Amino acid sequence: MVERSTTGNGSPPHDRLEGVTLGDLEALRLLLRGGSVVDWHRLDLRDEQEVDRFLRVNEFQPTSDQDMQRIEHLRSEAVDFLRRSLGFRIPEDVADDLPARDLFLLAARKGRRQVHACFVLKTMHIIHHLAGRELLFRLPISDDEVFHLVERKVVTLVEEIRAAGHPIVEFEWSRKPRDSLITKLLAKKSTLAANVYDKLRFRLVVRDRDAIPPLLIELLHRLIPFNYVVPGESVNDIVPFRKMVEDSPHLSPLGHLLQEDIGNEEREDERKKRLNEFSGPGYRIINFVADMPVRLDNFLCRVQDPSNLEFGVIAFVLTEFQVVDLRTARENEAGENSHDKYKERQLARVRTRLLRGLREE
Repeated sequence: MVERSTTGNGSPPHDRLEGVTLGDLEALRLLLRGGSVVDWHRLDLRDEQEVDRFLRVNEFQPTSDQDMQRIEHLRSEAVDFLRRSLGFRIPEDVADDLPARDLFLLAARKGRRQVHACFVLKTMHIIHHLAGRELLFRLPISDDEVFHLVERKVVTLVEEIRAAGHPIVEFEWSRKPRDSLITKLLAKKSTLAANVYDKLRFRLVVRDRDAIPPLLIELLHRLIPFNYVVPGESVNDIVPFRKMVEDSPHLSPLGHLLQEDIGNEEREDERKKRLNEFSGPGYRIINFVADMPVRLDNFLCRVQDPSNLEFGVIAFVLTEFQVVDLRTARENEAGENSHDKYKERQLARVRTRLLRGLREE
């Protein structure tokens, strides 16, 4: 099933990289490289407004007492784990005295308390993710219902972003059909269904390549939590991060402030380069997977056991995103790069794999 929205409207604003912050740049780098926020040693949220924006992207409402109590509960669990399992001595202000919401700003400062705030926030991140997975497992809710929640959320936000002036000329979303899932698993080395990340996919095509970084930053601001980008599942064949930073008068002053030396960028790209073996030789894309948070408040009435509330109301749905410029999108559909050729190569691999035993007899 494919849904599509196209338009020729959307004029490029003056310069959307002008207001990019260090935190924006770190998040964009993580998304393009498929890194893990657990490897960070600081946050770069500058004020309460940015903290609230980060919470909203993660589906917490800063004005909700219940949501803020949930964050306090996660902090308590994290501190207990760090003290009990790792023997960490977490200061009382980090452990209990400060509101949990203030930890996000504390993690952006310098000093020992900043380090402990990072310990706690990273552990909260993991505990919350586990709880969201458990919630989805316990609730009687179908994939179709969950996918619909994600689709409605993404479509609404993308249309708002396009209306704000981002030159999105094509936008489509799809769910992978069952036959495609079977084919993919028969072709992959790993045949576990849990390793299929593209059951739900969104594809955005922008007018030109320079529009991609501003669009990705806007998506990170409003839709995609950088902390739940799936590590190791990003492909970036279009935007050379280091060149983008060094060539931009707005970004170049931030380059030396990044948590990891920007000089490591090319070495990292070479080390992790992995093309989809069925893609054509000239196929280029920005592709990443995020475990998208969705609120399931309206579905909790389906369970009578109040103990389910200990897992919160936020679940996670693996969702694939593809972003490409219009020229590259057209090149991706030509010759050996086309989707038809991709499917031919994939099906040939499946046939070879299934017939291997017969040929050896």
